[in-house]
Amino acid sequence: MFKNIKDVLSHSTAMKASVVAGLAVAALATGVPAQISRSYADAVNVQAPQVPSFANVVDAVSPAVVSVRVESRVNPVADEDDSFGLGRGFDELPDDHPLKKFFKQFEQQQGHNQQQGQNQQKGQQDGKGRLRPVAQGSGFFISEDGYLVTNNHVVSDGAAFVVVLNDGTELDAKLIGKDPRTDLAVLKVDGKGKKFTYVNWADDNKVRVGDWVVAVGNPFGLGGTVTAGIVSARGRDIGSGPYDDFIQVDAAVNRGNSGGPTFNLNGQVVGINTAIFSPSGGSVGIAFAIPADTAKNVVATLIKSGTVSRGWLGVQIQPVTKDIAESLGLSEPNGALVVSPQDGSPGQKAGIKNGDVVTAVNGDPVKDPRDLARRIGAMQPGSKVDVSLWRDGKAQSVTVELGTLPADQNQASNDDNSQPAQPPQPSSEKALADLGLTVGPSDDGKGVAITAVDPDSDAADKGVKEGEKITSVNNQQVSNAGDIAKVIDEAKKGGRTRALFQIQSTDGSRFVALPITNG
Repeated sequence: MFKNIKDVLSHSTAMKASVVAGLAVAALATGVPAQISRSYADAVNVQAPQVPSFANVVDAVSPAVVSVRVESRVNPVADEDDSFGLGRGFDELPDDHPLKKFFKQFEQQQGHNQQQGQNQQKGQQDGKGRLRPVAQGSGFFISEDGYLVTNNHVVSDGAAFVVVLNDGTELDAKLIGKDPRTDLAVLKVDGKGKKFTYVNWADDNKVRVGDWVVAVGNPFGLGGTVTAGIVSARGRDIGSGPYDDFIQVDAAVNRGNSGGPTFNLNGQVVGINTAIFSPSGGSVGIAFAIPADTAKNVVATLIKSGTVSRGWLGVQIQPVTKDIAESLGLSEPNGALVVSPQDGSPGQKAGIKNGDVVTAVNGDPVKDPRDLARRIGAMQPGSKVDVSLWRDGKAQSVTVELGTLPADQNQASNDDNSQPAQPPQPSSEKALADLGLTVGPSDDGKGVAITAVDPDSDAADKGVKEGEKITSVNNQQVSNAGDIAKVIDEAKKGGRTRALFQIQSTDGSRFVALPITNG
């Protein structure tokens, strides 16, 4: 084992001399001319570009990386009578029959097992049921007094936790807090005065695509394992939640690496390994890590309070596509389009309406719905924020006092104040035919029911389906085909080439921009 760079270089020089000597001996033995032998030696002495070594980084950070073993309480399964399905009636056999003797012993054993199960169930109710391993992952110390970070999905089903240090020492750990939305959790071990080796967070602003990284963890329960690669991409959305902002790396990450750190060459934590993309279940060079800045803030909050409270605006949103931007008169397809504010939410109380586009928060431009969710979620409940909106072709703003993000949100239905449906007029029939839509009265009198969609139309291409409803066009409520035609005419007169339709389905509400002709 080499202790420092000097030892490594010294060993390298000795190895080079050995190779040269070996080549010279081989040349003498085979009659190769001396000048050729010297050229071999000269070739060996050529200084080739050095491949970076990760050994020093690994030596420094390995003591801070641990394995996390998770245990859960056993759920006893009640024994059932006749578990082998053999039926009854064996008591009618003669007393000396071997089968009767066997089943008498079997019933006694069953009764014993059932009593054990009842005792075990009682023990579980008392919090003393038997524990069994249910998961194994990785983690790392962030303080010398024993706080460590791992993934929420590693510890979520656990009742007890054991941390295994890189020297094999096992320590019981206590769950301090967890945050399912970012898949982070914090554990604490009591070292009884021992100071643990810990690592620091990297600066996200200095992490670049192409940087070398080293992943250390516990894949497949093997213990401390090191892999290396580069940062492949940043800002990845893998569909796991509204706060997706992962770093993608190509270092080999496998099952059991979850919760383990990815380091830069300075030994700082760039991210926490949390997911992989793999058709086979093994590493294919696509792994995702929670960025250090996200983790640092969440972890600090978990240590302080055990939970994470996030700001809540309370609006259902969707992306602003190029077509939608054109239909609304926006110059760029940026921001988050409000499908509907939830009843009683902070956004609704502040006056945010369906069809508004949130373009900025406290003056900072909003790129897309994910960006808006992250910005609002990073703020404290009760904070007052200035929300910039695009409404009816012009910019305006509202002040919102954020609420607390509920644990389980339900999207509010639209606030429909529709009038009874009227029979369509000939001009409206033409307007709708141009869109590829046939409509009729809605069963509940709210909106306009779509009864048919031309499969060759733009509406069909945008996913509009028979059985759905049109509740508004260009943010104006509609209750019949005539209303739709009127709004389309107004849009044409204003020079618009697209109209924004709000479509209601069993899956919720969404906006679709459809082209309108000038014929």
